[in-house]
Amino acid sequence: MATDFAGKTALITGAGRGIGRAIALGLGGAGARVVLLARTTSQLEETRALLRGQGVPAQQIRVVPADLADAEQRSHAAAAVLADGRVDILVNNAATVEPLGRTASIPAADLRLAFEINVVAPAGLTAAVLPGMLDAGWGRVVNISSGIAAHPASMVRGNAYAATKAALEAHTINLAAELRGTGVTVNAYRPGGVDTAMQAWIREQDPERIGNGLRERFRKNFADGTLITPEHSASVLLALLAGDDTGAIWNVSTVPAGA
Repeated sequence: MATDFAGKTALITGAGRGIGRAIALGLGGAGARVVLLARTTSQLEETRALLRGQGVPAQQIRVVPADLADAEQRSHAAAAVLADGRVDILVNNAATVEPLGRTASIPAADLRLAFEINVVAPAGLTAAVLPGMLDAGWGRVVNISSGIAAHPASMVRGNAYAATKAALEAHTINLAAELRGTGVTVNAYRPGGVDTAMQAWIREQDPERIGNGLRERFRKNFADGTLITPEHSASVLLALLAGDDTGAIWNVSTVPAGA
């Protein structure tokens, strides 16, 4: 399936590294104007440089630094992006795996922060860009989820992550049902086991905090070479994004319609 997004504007959160960066590079390569959002300006500038290196014109790239955990920064970022026109494609990729640890030891404030970043921020950005998509009669929203939503018991001491990703998928399916027939699709994507900075960070955590079982599972996946590259995962998503599915929970093994 062709993935030609020329003339479309795509907003990608968490675009400074890993899967978000790979998605941004893929969308830029497919002709989209890309808006890169993340906390760390230096990482966003690295993504911009990579886009320029693959031939994407400077005017097709915009960098918007913002901390999505902060409602005010989130609102200002959305307003700044929309001041340039509507967003056609929104990829909600930014997320946190924290807090990790025994559930009884997790402060309520840390749990709230996880929901703010992993659920409230994607929902809020979607609400901000949705009117423009509906007016145009076309839009694509993708929420990057995780296989943990299908198997919550597989990540003991990752209760917050499991709960937030399950909530994100419920939000996705419900919103897709609300918007069915409008030309705006909403889907979730489980990107698979990807070799990212988050994976590396978990491998180095104190087993007293996150549990030896969790740390060793992540270490084994890396040692066994079972992790895929961000580019591989992003390429699957882009092929799926070109279709008209809505309300789906895609994963990296999903075959695009018509493929």
